[in-house]
Amino acid sequence: MRRRISIDRILSRQTIALIMICAMVVGGCVTTETHTKTLTELEAAKKTAAQQAADLDALRKKSQAQTDQLQQQLTGLQQILDQESTQRKAAEQQAAELAKKRAALEGRAGDLQARLDGLEREKGQLGNELGDVRGQIDSLQKKLTDETARVSALEKDKQQLTSGTASAQGEIAKLQKRAADLEADAARIAKEREQLRQEQSQLAATLEQERQRLKAGEADKARLEQERLAKEEEIKRLTRTQEDLSKSLQDEIAKGNITIQQVRDRLTINMVDRVLFDSGQAQVKPAGIKVLKQVGDVLNKITDKQIRIEGHTDNVPISTKLQDRFKTNWELSTARATTVVRYLIDQGGVDRQYLSAVGYADTRPQAANDTEDGRSRTDESKSFSIPETCPRSSEACTRQTDESVLAGPLS
Repeated sequence: MRRRISIDRILSRQTIALIMICAMVVGGCVTTETHTKTLTELEAAKKTAAQQAADLDALRKKSQAQTDQLQQQLTGLQQILDQESTQRKAAEQQAAELAKKRAALEGRAGDLQARLDGLEREKGQLGNELGDVRGQIDSLQKKLTDETARVSALEKDKQQLTSGTASAQGEIAKLQKRAADLEADAARIAKEREQLRQEQSQLAATLEQERQRLKAGEADKARLEQERLAKEEEIKRLTRTQEDLSKSLQDEIAKGNITIQQVRDRLTINMVDRVLFDSGQAQVKPAGIKVLKQVGDVLNKITDKQIRIEGHTDNVPISTKLQDRFKTNWELSTARATTVVRYLIDQGGVDRQYLSAVGYADTRPQAANDTEDGRSRTDESKSFSIPETCPRSSEACTRQTDESVLAGPLS
């Protein structure tokens, strides 16, 4: 608006000057002095108009420069927005994977709960059957008591009849037969009682087995729930570590020099060779020292992980002038890995018991070795791996750094 007003003022002044000239022409002859004065004013008006035109041109150039600068800023902001969108999509994919895993665990928990409910129902049925068996045992016990009392009474009658007359012998024989029958019934009842006792023992054993199965199912459910919670917590911790690393190394990530990947409970940091080392060298460059410092500030907070430093090279053989230091790419890759381990211990503050160094030469290529670009990406001078948590006492987890391998200062 200010620029438009200035232009209008310039045009207005030029118009006034032209009107004055026209007025003088229409007015006819004027004096020489008036004519000279008019020419002088006209010349001054021309100079003023030329100066204002120059100012207007400078203002227009300045406005164009500001417009170009704003366009560049807008382009930079668009690039940052695209990067943020890519990172957000990656986070959404990770969240989707976590949701699938959680759903699977919840489904398994539901299956265990269904099994538990089934065992509870079987337990109730076995309890009812056990009550029925106990009622039968009590009834048979009562019947046996009654029959025993009758046998005793018959034995008493037998003794009385034996002391009687011979006419009572027939009755005695009958009573003896009755007693034999009662004894046979008593033996049969005793056998049945023994069978019932055996069945009761079997039912009790079955009931105890079902109780143990029920307890085992509950223990499995609790263990699975603990494992699920532990996995979720571990993934959250790794996600926080990845966020810290991404924030600390965002400039190098934006340049494509570093990539950070999280696959469930494993976090991997890959650096291309140009970040840390020159070709054929195991000495960290000054720019690489700065990057390792940022990585060490995050890794020194990890106390329950094994951090494995992997050294890689491309497939180009070691040159003749370097073979006195590195016979093959194996020695070069191992030297690079141990150099970074030594820095993380001495300068990064990482506990040595959580570190190990491995050299892979060109045996684990990340890209093709038949092009210059491929060799550059294959020569991942460092790959930091944080695998699953394992107890320090576990024989399967070795957390050691051999002094003979790590000998020598970090240049």
